[in-house]
Amino acid sequence: MAREITAEEIRIADEMIARARAAMEEIKDYDQAQVDRLARALGWACGNETTFLRIAQMGVDESGIGDRAGRAGKRFKILGVLRDALRGASVGVIEVDEAKGLTKIAKPAGVIASLIPTTNPELTPPVTGIYAIKCKDAVIFSPHPRAKKTTFEMVRVMRETLAKLGAPRDIFQCVEEPSIPMTDYLMANCDLTMATGGKPMVHAAYSSGKPAYGVGAGNATMVIDEDADIAEAAMNSRMSKTSDFGSGCSADGNLVIHSKIYDAMKAALIAEGGYLCNAQEKELLKAALWNENGGRRIETVAIAAQRIAEFAGFEIPEDRKFLMVEQDEIGPEHKFSGEKLSVTMALYKARDFDDAMTKVRAIYEVGGKGHSCGIYSFNEDHILRHAMNAPVSRVMVRQPQSKANAGSFTNGMPMTSSLGCGIWGGNITNENVSLKHYMNVTWVARPIPEDRPSDAELFGEFYNTEVM
Repeated sequence: MAREITAEEIRIADEMIARARAAMEEIKDYDQAQVDRLARALGWACGNETTFLRIAQMGVDESGIGDRAGRAGKRFKILGVLRDALRGASVGVIEVDEAKGLTKIAKPAGVIASLIPTTNPELTPPVTGIYAIKCKDAVIFSPHPRAKKTTFEMVRVMRETLAKLGAPRDIFQCVEEPSIPMTDYLMANCDLTMATGGKPMVHAAYSSGKPAYGVGAGNATMVIDEDADIAEAAMNSRMSKTSDFGSGCSADGNLVIHSKIYDAMKAALIAEGGYLCNAQEKELLKAALWNENGGRRIETVAIAAQRIAEFAGFEIPEDRKFLMVEQDEIGPEHKFSGEKLSVTMALYKARDFDDAMTKVRAIYEVGGKGHSCGIYSFNEDHILRHAMNAPVSRVMVRQPQSKANAGSFTNGMPMTSSLGCGIWGGNITNENVSLKHYMNVTWVARPIPEDRPSDAELFGEFYNTEVM
């Protein structure tokens, strides 16, 4: 049974919220140029290579998960978020539609409770911070206990950056000793929650009684069509699967491969560093990833392929980067058809494109509804059929999923570290959570010439027919 929040925790939380509101009051008259300047300063302070590398590696060391060598590559997301933020208006009048007589005025959302996942303690705070400062919001960051020092350090950098520019430090604050009761209290007493993390965290955010943007679980599934560029598909699948040792919810989890190119694709994946487990190794791997109750073993989340194999009880060559299993069955009882949170990939052979579509639907019944999928194909009809078929919010075409669906410099997706999964995933939005989600908007409506179609136009063929 969960413990109750202590009086001391309530005191600390109330004081943080009060300081946040006072800090917002200090910047309430800042204009667009002033908040843009703060956003640029935050982007540089947090996203320069030296600082981000130091704090990113601190996050891997503290949490014990992720790729120490590759984690620093996530800094591109800060650059992309800053790009998107600077291109958007967030203060005063942000849109005028003269034809409809509408003017939109942006106003702060308020004090935001930002829940930080253990997988991104160095990335989520500056991403949230840049969007928040653009809208003159304050943020209280609630870290995951396994990465609290890393989160606190990144927020410290953010606070010092504001202070150097004469802005109040308390626009950004971080809980030093996080707990579930403390986080629940903050969500219930702040104005908005940004919940990036696991399903229990998101559920708690939606149960707080305050507005919340949550995310859903991933189980990214890629279709490899018969006309795919096999070398490109294999390279991108490796990049997506191995990014931060598969810690992200966007990492390729399942490849549904057309039978005509199945063997060639499998060979290309092996050439990219994949290790194909035999039947015995597959069973050992299953026991290493999931416990006897079907729960995910934390010991094998987002670690190197060699460490997973060692934990499972077999050896793989040092040059292997990810693990592969061939899979036919799909369903909750077949664990490899669900999210794996590791450098483990399931390969499915599809008889034809129709069979691939059937398998995709079945996989998302196991997990990952609302999140994302992708396809390697040059057949526009197949691309659109896949997009119509899959119950997801975003479909990446010929791109590495984990480096594309949250925004990249080579597609038009908004940059973010929070991916809404829509009604499928139990979320209020299926968009990439970005600038517009951090503001209130007031609509001003002026009179326009009457825009009222005739009854005949509206009812069409049913106009003046016999009433049922």
